[in-house]
Amino acid sequence: MGNLIDQLALGQKDVLSFFSIWELLVSLALSFALCMMIAYVYRATHKGVSYSQSFVVTMIIVGVTVSVIMLIIGSNIARAFTLVGALSIIRFRNAVKETRDVGFIFLTMAVGMACGTRFYGTALIFTLVMSSMIYLMYALNFFERAAQYRILKVHVPENVDPDTAFNDLFYKHVQSHTLLSMESVRQGVFIELVYSVVLKKGASARELIDAVRVINGNAKVSLTQGETVNI
Repeated sequence: MGNLIDQLALGQKDVLSFFSIWELLVSLALSFALCMMIAYVYRATHKGVSYSQSFVVTMIIVGVTVSVIMLIIGSNIARAFTLVGALSIIRFRNAVKETRDVGFIFLTMAVGMACGTRFYGTALIFTLVMSSMIYLMYALNFFERAAQYRILKVHVPENVDPDTAFNDLFYKHVQSHTLLSMESVRQGVFIELVYSVVLKKGASARELIDAVRVINGNAKVSLTQGETVNI
């Protein structure tokens, strides 16, 4: 038992020989503060309904943890391979909801790595510059192509040709349309057509529905409000 305690003490001393307690505290504090800034930028620039408080907290945890990992690794190659092997057993089963979330994860990891390798100025400047760039792109809507997509569901009798029945109607009211699915409903009496449509500028959703009801004999019609998609 005494030998084990001595070995643990020597191992702790070996780790601390690469950095002081002061450097550890500075790295933790700075990585936490910078990751907090990134988290606020993420929250302020997030669009849609997939915002997750848990994901934001995870970003901060990842950034701070990476800074400590970089301190522990230092320039020791053997220790780096050991940590890689230990981390390889972790499996993440939650799907990333938005591609920009991956970018923010890498952003916090880069900040944590910079803090852990004692490039404090680099971490600070990188965070400020990237946060400014992200907020600028959000405020000015860079690369946005706004299109109000809606889902149109129509029930038509089985003898109606879905490829041509609504051609004139779509030409008048719709800027673009795509047939997403066809399904037999009501025991084969009707066919449900699901379209993704973009209304023309100034076109009325009510006029579109009324025109569809004329063609499908006043059967079921629904138009689901979509969202502005940035492509």
